[in-house]
Amino acid sequence: MDAAFTVEQDEIRRTLRELLAKRCGPDEVKSAVRTTAGYDPDLWRQLAEQIGLPGLALPAAYGGVGCGTVELALACEETGRALLPSPLLATAVLAAPLIAALGTDAQRADLLPPVADGTLTATLAVPGSGLSAALALTGDNAAGEWAGGGRSGGVQARRTAADERDGSWTLYGEAEQVLDGHSAGLLLVAAHTGGFARSRTLLFLVRADAPGLVRVRQTALDETRPQARIQLRDVGGELLGADYAADVPAALSEAGRTAAVMLAAEAVGAASHALERTVDYVKTREQFGRAIGSFQAVKHRLADLYVQVQAARSAAYYAAWDPATGGLALAHAVEALRATAGEAVQMHGGIGFTWEHDAHLYFKRAASDELLFGPVHRLRDHAAQVAGLFGTFDTSGTSGTSGAKQGVTA
Repeated sequence: MDAAFTVEQDEIRRTLRELLAKRCGPDEVKSAVRTTAGYDPDLWRQLAEQIGLPGLALPAAYGGVGCGTVELALACEETGRALLPSPLLATAVLAAPLIAALGTDAQRADLLPPVADGTLTATLAVPGSGLSAALALTGDNAAGEWAGGGRSGGVQARRTAADERDGSWTLYGEAEQVLDGHSAGLLLVAAHTGGFARSRTLLFLVRADAPGLVRVRQTALDETRPQARIQLRDVGGELLGADYAADVPAALSEAGRTAAVMLAAEAVGAASHALERTVDYVKTREQFGRAIGSFQAVKHRLADLYVQVQAARSAAYYAAWDPATGGLALAHAVEALRATAGEAVQMHGGIGFTWEHDAHLYFKRAASDELLFGPVHRLRDHAAQVAGLFGTFDTSGTSGTSGAKQGVTA
């Protein structure tokens, strides 16, 4: 394994950092999140045209740049530094890989090119608040409890036409905490089919202008990650893919591994920038006639944060090379961001405790990420179970005989 980045990868990082430094400062972030869309459409268009950000990891055959996980992770690290409010996570990290994995040739040819050029945004809608469970970040998703288990609740789908070759379906139900759900042009809705006895979860394509679709933006702790409640009242949808027996949980798990890598990279970027801003501040803030950064206690606290952020960055970079470790990298990164943001609030003193201070943007991002994709202890627990550290692990999500009884071999 060559841990050094290529010239092209460094160029992606440099170009994106320079552009975001000009167009995405704290004031611009606060202004963008209060718009109807929740982000700056002009900046999103510029990122798509100059860097190809939405299609960075999509194949060139569909209008993408043709890069891989590492390049997208580096880009996410930079968007995390700026706390960029954009449809990048929902569109390029969650929705696009599922379309590429499960979609028919016609669906991929129709949907992926506009996703790659930034003209179409998309998102994944799962029932309730089970996004982390659906992506298999905090537990196995094969049993389908996150989608309602086929009972009442969640989203139900029934075939519109008797002909099984017809891809038309009708969806009824509700999904909460849908990232960018109020503004996305396309929804990938996880819904149950077959009733209780033969229930299975499939993904359906729902256009933003579909009759019966109600979308309401919710008040979120982190405004840079807008969320919406989606209500489907006999809404027409199209089955994603042509195979009724498609293994949707497996595809969601694969997308979850990649999403964990990107979220970890974002959190590392945010933590690193929050630490840099805090170090700059303690160099200029004076107390007792000297800069507070000169006090040994402050130096020790900052040094501990630096070590924690660098360890999280190493884990995120390794996960970009091996996405199977994405869940553990995400746990390290979210914990590092939470610690760094908390210390940033503390070290900025009285002004840092005001809700309007920039330090709270990072604090809110840390709290929101853990609520949406964690918590940290469950991320670590699931990673340990999958790795078999405490015994055997099967796909039903239950562990076998514990390591305490069998003994743990090194």
